[in-house]
Amino acid sequence: MEAATSGDVFVVYKLERLARSTKELYQLTDKLQKKGVQFVSINDQLDTTTPTGKAMFGMLAVFAEFERDVIQQRTKAGLEAARKRGKLSGRPKVSDKTKRKVRALFTAGESASDIAKECDIARSTVYKILNEED
Repeated sequence: MEAATSGDVFVVYKLERLARSTKELYQLTDKLQKKGVQFVSINDQLDTTTPTGKAMFGMLAVFAEFERDVIQQRTKAGLEAARKRGKLSGRPKVSDKTKRKVRALFTAGESASDIAKECDIARSTVYKILNEED
């Protein structure tokens, strides 16, 4: 965006990939227009140099923000429904027994990769356990 100069063409696949809100989208395209940069949305087939293109841009921007908000709402509702059904999200907790085993193996000179394989956890989890405050 900063490197764009007059005569350049700024291309995005879809409008909603560029900004999170209609206001932000307008601000970005205004910035581009002031620099003399053309804006093209491949999937939306927009030409913002014409009045019709500008109108379509505005409508598509509003619908893109609406779609993003609806997806966000559905995701939150789905997670809440899963929690009510007792479904847990996220990674499973590492038991205290496994943590003790990781520390003992590391103290005995085992490598983090070998410990991870033996305990069936990720190597990064081994390092997190070793860096935890008891």
